[in-house]
Amino acid sequence: MYIGDYLTRRCVYTPDKVAIVDATADATVRHTYREMNLRANALAFALQARQIEKGDRVAMLAHDGPHFYDAFFACGKIGAVFVPYNWRLHPREVADQISLTAPKILLHSNAATFEPILQHLRGCTDRPDFWPLDGDAPLSNHDLRPEKCETLTEDDTACLLFTGGSTGAPKAAQISHKQVVWNTFNALLGDVLGTDTFLNIFPMFHAGGLFAFSIPMLILGGTIVQTSTFEPERTLALMAQEAVTIFGGVPTIFQMLTEADNWEKADLTSLRYCLSGGAPLPVDLIEKYRKQKGVVFRQGFGMTEFGPDVFSLASEDAVRKAGSIGKPNFFVDAKIVVSATGEPAGPGEVGELLLRGPSACSGYFNNPGETGSAFDGDNYFHTGDLASVDDEGYFFIVDRLKDMFISGGENVYPAEIEAVLHRYAGVSLCAVIGIDDARWGQVGCAFVTASPGANVDPDAVIAFLADNLAKYKVPKKVMVMAELPISGAGKVLKTELRKLVTNND
Repeated sequence: MYIGDYLTRRCVYTPDKVAIVDATADATVRHTYREMNLRANALAFALQARQIEKGDRVAMLAHDGPHFYDAFFACGKIGAVFVPYNWRLHPREVADQISLTAPKILLHSNAATFEPILQHLRGCTDRPDFWPLDGDAPLSNHDLRPEKCETLTEDDTACLLFTGGSTGAPKAAQISHKQVVWNTFNALLGDVLGTDTFLNIFPMFHAGGLFAFSIPMLILGGTIVQTSTFEPERTLALMAQEAVTIFGGVPTIFQMLTEADNWEKADLTSLRYCLSGGAPLPVDLIEKYRKQKGVVFRQGFGMTEFGPDVFSLASEDAVRKAGSIGKPNFFVDAKIVVSATGEPAGPGEVGELLLRGPSACSGYFNNPGETGSAFDGDNYFHTGDLASVDDEGYFFIVDRLKDMFISGGENVYPAEIEAVLHRYAGVSLCAVIGIDDARWGQVGCAFVTASPGANVDPDAVIAFLADNLAKYKVPKKVMVMAELPISGAGKVLKTELRKLVTNND
């Protein structure tokens, strides 16, 4: 056993416990820790046979499934670096990420979804070797053992994860083996247990899919129910079928579940809690789950560069501290500084959120400039999030620094407006951006989708906002959309909304 060989370590304690419930097809398949370790050994051996060595990148382009765990753990055994790509991107965007990370091998699905990307990559000169996932041949020989990587240390990179790119070009964060372990400590102290069963619907090319619960859960000895895509009806059915104890998502996911055909009859009694992150969870949604299903919510905050388990808000504070991300997890130092001066912010004062601790990434791959600007001289990571902290020590994300806009000399935080929009009857999803205005510099533009059967009138929405917000915060335009552009992590892509406004102009 050695650093990175997580599954062999787990097999010392619970070899026969179910590690993965493969729910990517209609029928579920169970894999014990022993079986998952044998699969990872076989893939690691096959990678070494293809001359993959310590530090080499092994990429993946596929829908969610057990193959992500196979590849992650196989790379850990031999010191290689796992690099999953977002298959929802344009082929040129994937090609750019491959050019940056330079993998030797691309594990990929042959599903029709990926053919445009693969076709584009075939025409690129510096592309990796393609290795189709279909067939499972490398995983079938359980007698194979990889050669141990004697030089692997906790500071070596285990994985490259691309940032969400919701406000700019994605960057590849270097996730070290040390970061993996410290994130697990934070998850454990944030009430993730080795006795839990977690249903994972997060995309596994993001930090939420790999590290919010999944890898910590497997290190601790729990069970993962793994899906390939998010389907609201099946998600609710799996919760009952597999006696799921923890489920996580962003507010849009929880809203979509309540609109599923089987919501009324869904049995969620096995859940210890749901965890919501990515945006404030509306209080009416919290109350709906509590009253109709007896489900409580924890809320939290995380990011690719610092691990998904950074802040946590206990369920008993979900309503009392609505909108808060809670308090820093045990091994996280957090502070807020006034952006203009760099001085510490007082209670309730808005400034930039800074983080420090052992769960930080080790920088951005092949991007020393961005790395240098992200970490200051005291090794604090500058998140780019505007936040405040109250006199009880509860933190609140006000908005992204890049999302804030100035209208008539006043700072406007779209997240504040979105929180009010969520209270408007008939609004399902919403997002607000700043758009140019000759008189005020910038004004708000709101994008909303209607709940099933609802009719949302833009003028009525503006009137509702005017009754609840200062005049300068009220958007000048409301656009009702059939759907909003959503990232793989379930967040609204405001970059796409800005393009939409620009194109319409």
